[in-house]
Amino acid sequence: MSLPLPETTPPSHKSPRRWPWLLALILLAALGAGIWWHTGRQAGHGAAGGMRRGAFGAQQATAVTAATVRVRTVPVWLTALGTVTPHTLASVMPRVSGLLQSVDFHQGQAVRAGQLLATIDPRPFRIAVEQAQATREQTAAQLAGARSDLQRYETLLAQDAISAQQVADQRATVAQLKAQLDANTAALDSARLQLSWTRITAPVSGIAGLRQVDPGNMVNTSGAVGQSASTSSSSSSATGSGGAAPIVTIAQVQPIEVSFALPQAEVGELLRQLAAGRHAQVQAWNASDSALLARGELLAADNQISTSTGTLALRARFANSGLSLLPNQFVNVRVLERSIPDALVVPSTAVAVGANGSYVYVIGAKGSVAVRQVRTGTVWNGLTQVLSGLKPGERVVTAGLDHLREGARVHVVQAASEPAGGNAAPASR
Repeated sequence: MSLPLPETTPPSHKSPRRWPWLLALILLAALGAGIWWHTGRQAGHGAAGGMRRGAFGAQQATAVTAATVRVRTVPVWLTALGTVTPHTLASVMPRVSGLLQSVDFHQGQAVRAGQLLATIDPRPFRIAVEQAQATREQTAAQLAGARSDLQRYETLLAQDAISAQQVADQRATVAQLKAQLDANTAALDSARLQLSWTRITAPVSGIAGLRQVDPGNMVNTSGAVGQSASTSSSSSSATGSGGAAPIVTIAQVQPIEVSFALPQAEVGELLRQLAAGRHAQVQAWNASDSALLARGELLAADNQISTSTGTLALRARFANSGLSLLPNQFVNVRVLERSIPDALVVPSTAVAVGANGSYVYVIGAKGSVAVRQVRTGTVWNGLTQVLSGLKPGERVVTAGLDHLREGARVHVVQAASEPAGGNAAPASR
């Protein structure tokens, strides 16, 4: 009996490994994606010069703002720091000594020339007037008697009743009494003048300052006696001396003046205008140079240049109807030196500066820009004068210049508004 043979299976062939091919395909796909992304990024950087590519490579125009080259008159202003000074500053001092009886003004009020400000006790001065008048009347009576005697002596001399010497002596007496009467008349006038000075009046029209002395204090021609420390310090600053204390100071502020200085290189045209009788326009601006306070005209120039600063002192006058200017106030002064007619101007933001000088981007008819070299002049109120390189009516880019280059396409989204000429910097030379 034979045993059955075991079953045998035919040998099987192992299938080849496929994962290396799959890995290779994945690597190739990743490499292709990287190349595509890098190429797209380079194209995006190239669009920064004026073109942007969309998802399918389409070019897009750069958004910018623009303005039109215009023709207008450009003023040239000279600037300086000025100090406001009153047209007249009067320190009202007593002209006679005595007791200050009353103060008849309100501090800070407007006063008129001749208005009563204060009164000094007039009684001693009235007595002096009466004494001088009595002395004059006495001398007048003596003169009348001497003249009567002289007339009688001359009659007797004609009758040869008295000597000629007696008549001559009487004539001398009459002349002496006449001279004495003239002296008495002058003394009476002086006493009356002293009495009138007890009424202290405003010498000029203007604004009264703070009261420096109160009623009841003794005053004299050197100032007030017994004023407080505060009034003493303020009066010293007002009068420039430490001992005199005026009753009050009056500043004439309508009109008012502003003193300032300009470099000698800038005053030639202004001096020619003054010599011809023309007065340049002057503006006074506040300390921050943000608000116009008053308009006036150039009044006068000094007669010499300062050797220490190389500047010429000038003075302007303002009507100051709104009392916007006060003495010792610091202001920014602008003087209109001249005006440039028919000047080409563009917004200052349109002008860029490169290695070859100033340039602008001019927008062409097809929406592409061209770099144009320009020569600039006066800068005023956010506008720049263009001396050459542009024509009226051309459009220039005012915002977005950093992303432009020659030939780039642009899309104007909003036209830049031209400055109106208000609170802006003045022209520079």
